[in-house]
Amino acid sequence: MTGKEHQPTSHLRLADFIRQNQPAIIKEWTEFARTRTPASDGMSKLALQDHIVDILKFVANDLESEQTPSEQMDKSRGLADSDGPFRQSAAEIHAALRLADGFDIDQMVSEYRALRASVVKQWAAHQQKLAGTDLEDLTRFNEAIDQAVAESVAHYTKTINNSRNLFLGILGHDLRSPIGAASMAAQWMKRAGPTDPRHPKMVSDLVSTTDRASRILDDLFDLTRASFGTDIPVKKARTDMLSLCQSIVNELRSIHEKQTIDVTHEGDSTGLWDAARMGQVLSNLIGNAIQYSDASGPVTVSISGTDPSTLAVSVHNDGPPIPPRAQKTIFQSWMRGQVQDTGEHSHLGLGLYIAKLIVEAHGGEINVASDEATGTTFTIRLPRA
Repeated sequence: MTGKEHQPTSHLRLADFIRQNQPAIIKEWTEFARTRTPASDGMSKLALQDHIVDILKFVANDLESEQTPSEQMDKSRGLADSDGPFRQSAAEIHAALRLADGFDIDQMVSEYRALRASVVKQWAAHQQKLAGTDLEDLTRFNEAIDQAVAESVAHYTKTINNSRNLFLGILGHDLRSPIGAASMAAQWMKRAGPTDPRHPKMVSDLVSTTDRASRILDDLFDLTRASFGTDIPVKKARTDMLSLCQSIVNELRSIHEKQTIDVTHEGDSTGLWDAARMGQVLSNLIGNAIQYSDASGPVTVSISGTDPSTLAVSVHNDGPPIPPRAQKTIFQSWMRGQVQDTGEHSHLGLGLYIAKLIVEAHGGEINVASDEATGTTFTIRLPRA
């Protein structure tokens, strides 16, 4: 039965009731969402209700759709087919927004409990008598809500897992170089003693690298937001990319003493960029180039500033080429299962994923070219303003 059969005028099928009484349902649900403190503190009415209209539309349409018992069971378990592999349901979007706003999973699920109770209470108060279709409608309604809950919880949990793995991956990947440099400097200072003339410089390098490690830790919290679909914030200031590259290269030379690292430049190397975040990008690219270099030739960092509106930075090494299949996915996060094991370069995904996020936050782009004849070159292009 589709709800279009003749019913007494005082009796509404649940789907029709939901459509005709959305304002009252949304009002009661929004009032409940406001009680989910402290996450809801300061949130606007629009932010609190976000995708409730789409969720109610899904529930009403679901009540009128023809379904087999097996399909009904799948829906209640959140296993129903979506419209496509890249489509996000209203419930998944709701989960993403609530997570970004600081709601924990219990608070989010309690919203669905409140929605279920509110609709049933208001519908029951409206009905003058029980109709033969009401039990079927109520069952289908609960199955639809169960599907929405399952989708929201699954998306929330997946996002949290991605965020945790990304956080831990960044912690291990990006802090390795500055902490390694600081450790080697500290060991040298212990052996050399304060009378060595190089002592003041090593102390300066130690302070510099540990400061950078602290900045990376601060950046971790912003980078974790990327797994929620939120852009990385950047604080642009006048930056000399040549000076920044030389600083990163000097840091890496203290760890990789046998590796030759050359820095070349032409034109103006200045622009408005976030020096701390671009330092993270350069450390990733140069560190990878050193790791995958065949050690017979130098790692070369080239800065081209001849274009008045754009700066290009390239990092080149002559190591084994990156397979073509890996090049297509190398800037995607391996945490999301998008970078497959392709041999020597199978674990590059994390550092390059982070680099891509930072470059794009500056309005720039990053790409790679790699083959047996010319080696591997990563190139960043950044707008100056």
